[in-house]
Amino acid sequence: MFQITSVNLETVCGVTGKLPDNRLPELAFAGKSNVGKSSLINALMNRKSYARTSAQPGKTQTINYYNINQQLYFVDLPGYGYANVSEAVRVSWGKMIEDYLHQSRMLRLVFLLVDIRHEPSNNDKIMYRWITDHGYDPVIIATKADKIKRSQLAKHQSMIRKGLDVVPGTPVVAFSALSKQGREEIYDLIQQYVLGGEEHGL
Repeated sequence: MFQITSVNLETVCGVTGKLPDNRLPELAFAGKSNVGKSSLINALMNRKSYARTSAQPGKTQTINYYNINQQLYFVDLPGYGYANVSEAVRVSWGKMIEDYLHQSRMLRLVFLLVDIRHEPSNNDKIMYRWITDHGYDPVIIATKADKIKRSQLAKHQSMIRKGLDVVPGTPVVAFSALSKQGREEIYDLIQQYVLGGEEHGL
């Protein structure tokens, strides 16, 4: 069973920064601003506020590399789709994400986060296509699962599958940062696809 025993924010890469030449497997987290990406990463790392959360969506403007157990990296990509920033800023974030997907040699798995309460947005669909166009089949994390009734989970997971038109067999994990629902399932996927030797989508 995968367990996290050490965490270190090792590299912060800005718009003009060169991506690090890492030698450990990378696991990337993508999602629109305010979808709960930092909350998910903190929950996985068993840290309350190690990954920076913000009341202001769109604040993350860097790619953050967290060294986990000296085994792998969690790579926190900039949130996308927040309207209250300039077009130039939105373009720069998109370029950072696309450059990362194109250039990273150690990327083994991408988690795409979407809000379980709503149908995937146009930005979510674009991001899903970006990821698949670069040769990866992302695992979908449906965040904020505590905001809907448990009896509605399967219906909303199906809505997300259809909305993104995901590859058959793609996991859609219902996750709650509040209750930690879905965390063990995510750990199992990390063990299977990143540490177990499989490369998801390559």
